[in-house]
Amino acid sequence: MQKTVIVTGASQGIGRATAIRLAKDFANVVLVARNADKLEGTAKEVGRAGAQALVIAIDLSEPSAADSIVNQTLARFGRIDALVNIAGDVPQIDLFQMTDAQWDAGMALKFHGARRLTIRAWDALKATQGSVVLTSGNSADVPKAAFAAVAAINAAIVSLAKAFSERGIHDGVQVNSVLPGPVMTGRREAFLDKWSAANNMSVEEAKTKFLGAADIARYGQPEEIAELMAFLVSPVAKWMTGSTLRIDGGEVKAM
Repeated sequence: MQKTVIVTGASQGIGRATAIRLAKDFANVVLVARNADKLEGTAKEVGRAGAQALVIAIDLSEPSAADSIVNQTLARFGRIDALVNIAGDVPQIDLFQMTDAQWDAGMALKFHGARRLTIRAWDALKATQGSVVLTSGNSADVPKAAFAAVAAINAAIVSLAKAFSERGIHDGVQVNSVLPGPVMTGRREAFLDKWSAANNMSVEEAKTKFLGAADIARYGQPEEIAELMAFLVSPVAKWMTGSTLRIDGGEVKAM
């Protein structure tokens, strides 16, 4: 049985690490993101890990994207066993400065992109008794004015995952959500570069300052999040559904 997984946001960061990790467990890995060149780089690593890769360079914020992704996946591999929704670039802008257009763009990609793709893939996932993961973030639990859109959209994704999981109990589709904390990705490095320059400090000083503010020992690595994703779509986790798993180095001190 040649199992197939779709990973969105697979061009970089957590998505790339997850796609490469899942190549150990799935025969076919579908790579989705906007940047074709970066996706091809991920595809090479997936191939080295022993899986076939299908690259789909597409903007998930477009309503037609979900149909295209599912149609191409089924045409190539004939089945979908897991869907890992990771794509989502939400601006980190203060609540009082963010425009309607920026709010809409964040929702269109991270929330509606995942919602549409999960719905479109649902019948194929029912056929395989498959798994879905939606990626949120620990800001869903601790919203702050400086990162209002990230927090609000992440909280919406948690609720969306819960709703999908309720339907999944009856349809045989497992659904969970993951809330990563401060992970050192290229996006976070770019943010720290910009923030340190604006505050007249070195990047290393900025990294240390943010660790202190978060009260954690270190930043997470994309590969650590990828291992959790791999567990959630593995056979041993099948009875886990409707769960929201926070992985943040202890930043959120709550049950």
